[in-house]
Amino acid sequence: MTTFADLERLVADRLLRPDATDFAEATVAQFARTGDPPAAVVRVRSTTEVAAAVRAARSAGLPVAVRSGGHSYALHSAGPGALVIDVRALDSVAIDADRLVGRAGGGVTAGAYSRVAGKHGLATGFGDIGTVGVGGVALGGGIGFLSRRDGLTVDNIQSAEIVLADGSVLTVDAREHPDLFWALRGGGGNFGVVTGLTFRLHRTAVVTGGMLAFAPSPARLVAAVDAVLDAPDGLSAMVNLLVAPPLPFLPPELHGRPVMLVLACWSGAPQDAEDALAPLRAIGQPLVEALDTHSYPDLLRGPPTPPQPAYPVMRTGFTGRLDERFGEAALRSLATAGMFAAFNLRPLGGAIGRTPPEATAFAHRDRDVMVTVSALVQDSTAVPTAQDWVDEASRAVGLSGAGYVNFMSGATPEDVAAAYPGVLDRLREVKAAYDPGNVFRFNHNVTPPGGPAG
Repeated sequence: MTTFADLERLVADRLLRPDATDFAEATVAQFARTGDPPAAVVRVRSTTEVAAAVRAARSAGLPVAVRSGGHSYALHSAGPGALVIDVRALDSVAIDADRLVGRAGGGVTAGAYSRVAGKHGLATGFGDIGTVGVGGVALGGGIGFLSRRDGLTVDNIQSAEIVLADGSVLTVDAREHPDLFWALRGGGGNFGVVTGLTFRLHRTAVVTGGMLAFAPSPARLVAAVDAVLDAPDGLSAMVNLLVAPPLPFLPPELHGRPVMLVLACWSGAPQDAEDALAPLRAIGQPLVEALDTHSYPDLLRGPPTPPQPAYPVMRTGFTGRLDERFGEAALRSLATAGMFAAFNLRPLGGAIGRTPPEATAFAHRDRDVMVTVSALVQDSTAVPTAQDWVDEASRAVGLSGAGYVNFMSGATPEDVAAAYPGVLDRLREVKAAYDPGNVFRFNHNVTPPGGPAG
């Protein structure tokens, strides 16, 4: 069994304890955190070092957390009292353009992978921002600009290399360890440290997309979502209701006013883009129109980094098609927020819904729309107020039950049950087989039957 002394000999000054000069930087995430820091951070450079780190954590009786992009809303990548395995140096990308297969190390970001793939006119769909780690977004689901055409990111994983709780290394796919392969695709980081992934690539030379901004109304919200749901699979979009912050891509006269921002992407034939986007343009006179032809990686630039510190509170859910009562309730809730708040709606369908529900551990394929209610505050003492608003706004629009792990800021047993309706028992069986001691508990934790909780 590898000890911490053995690990320190292996990685030298890349094992950081709380008194290390670089420790604070190593634990900085996209969002602010409160509470105790990790016990230590190890910056690994190989699968061998990951395995040694996992064994050292077990010998010290420490749980393991994994750091890649650092975007976890629930701050799982800086687990208090954990050994954080920082995989950002596992950043290799290899593209086999003939076989349409891409390989990414466990620390690669969506943007880095997409830029390399884009040089070949190829893409794997991730989310909507390039700075997230591919491991995090992929293992939770991956709903983004190519999802209605190509399926979720989990639907495009072909194999994974994973370090298990005992330090052993497996390569899993549909034939080798199929139970674990099923669980990884939607079950998140519950089962080990993923050090590499292979993905299916799709020919995507250019996309047509960008932003349309509208004055919001309940009817316009319904029309925008329906336009995407009724469109060919090549159209994916996000529809956002929010009070416009002072962002440079919005004209000053919109700042502080409620707006509806539609972020759209047409990935079908370029000559069909005008026809595909016409139903979105037809829902009203845009206040801002910024649609153009891009490379897919250009769409992953995402919004500016929020002012720091930033404490997020989020609740997600899935629903059928919307009616105007949803829009009325959402707009009333926004008027009471008193903080940065938003409703984010992602129309699903297309290839997402055609994938058999039993194929992966993502459990929401039969729904039409994913809804996220969020608030962001800069003072930790305001988090309870933000939580109250998110809870009340979620109730107002009828959001309850199922949730999406990649967008959940809470990780209670109730949250986990909501994330995995119908598949939780099977996930717990896989957890018992591969991590019975719940070493990997800094996630939306699937606990093994009769085993230790997170």
